[in-house]
Amino acid sequence: MTMTICRPRKQIMAALTLALLWIVPLHAAWADAGLSKGQTLYVPVYSHIYSGDRERPVYLAVTVSIRNTDPTHSIHLTAVDYYDSEGKQLRRFMEKPITLVPMASTRFVVKESDKSGGSGANFIVSWQSDTPVNPPLTEGVMISTASQLGISFVTRGVPIVATKP
Repeated sequence: MTMTICRPRKQIMAALTLALLWIVPLHAAWADAGLSKGQTLYVPVYSHIYSGDRERPVYLAVTVSIRNTDPTHSIHLTAVDYYDSEGKQLRRFMEKPITLVPMASTRFVVKESDKSGGSGANFIVSWQSDTPVNPPLTEGVMISTASQLGISFVTRGVPIVATKP
């Protein structure tokens, strides 16, 4: 024997209304939680990696791609710097800030012939915005097509310092 309990329609509608009143503001808070006015990002990259038992180096071209993911606001890149495995700054890619309009992107390249970074190389990328925005998507893309070997992979930047509001 199956027993079914039916609640009056008004009680069900009241419960759904209360649930929506609680969920909608919570969803709005979640959506705003990722906004920022600026960050400093650490982007791990590799000018070379090692292959086989003898640790044969494979040299890689590195592209750091920075994409403004905010559909309505610009961001300003204030620094893009390249460091080697020992933490020594090798190159400053920008002399003055670069503005990325909504949905725009830019890239910075380290040639495959530049072996100075090593397997622990990294970029430090700093950006700012006049208003809270979606943080940019920042990726390192490494590729090599030496001989018959083709290798490529991607890394993502991670925030290490947030701009104070």
